[in-house]
Amino acid sequence: MVFDLDGTLLNRDASVKIFIENQYERLNKWLNHVPIEKYSKRFIELDNRGYVWKDKVYQQLVDEFDMTGVTWEELLQDYISQFHSSCVPFPNLISTLEKLKGYNLKLGMITNGKGQFQLDNIKSLGIERYFETILISEWEGMKKPEPPIFQKALKNLNVLPSESIYAGDHPVNDVEASQNAGMIGVWKRDSQWDNVKADFKVDDLEEIPLIIDKLRG
Repeated sequence: MVFDLDGTLLNRDASVKIFIENQYERLNKWLNHVPIEKYSKRFIELDNRGYVWKDKVYQQLVDEFDMTGVTWEELLQDYISQFHSSCVPFPNLISTLEKLKGYNLKLGMITNGKGQFQLDNIKSLGIERYFETILISEWEGMKKPEPPIFQKALKNLNVLPSESIYAGDHPVNDVEASQNAGMIGVWKRDSQWDNVKADFKVDDLEEIPLIIDKLRG
């Protein structure tokens, strides 16, 4: 069983909102000329759910809000060093991983993103110990939806694609890509998309053990 991180195990939308509020408070001396609602809304727009790296986001914010006394580099460093303290897990994360380990399943994770940043977030959720392999795109030199990163995860777990399930929230990077790699693709529903073709669809992580039960007959 292989998982995506952001939007699947980590509730990134909720985490970002908490982080922005905390950052605004930490750096209030330089940010208080901008209403927090405006700062938060614009960050979320520019961030594009994590698909835009924060150097671009903060350069734009500093420019738009005419910030002085704090540079975009300092804002970025605050993001890198502090985001992990705002991480919010999806409901039933630990109990689901415990149950899957109780099924004697090998667990893996594949996530796109910066290496140490993502690892800090994984550790913040307290889930690193459940996974036999964790592949982070920056450190691997390849990323989803490219087939080699899925193939490497399966090789590390010593399992065949046909023996494997992948769960993620992105229709292409997660579901379609894992199916193309020969795995069973599970879509963790996200309101941003509809009409996603997947082998299984879930709203909550606790539904995944039920899929395992069904597949095992």
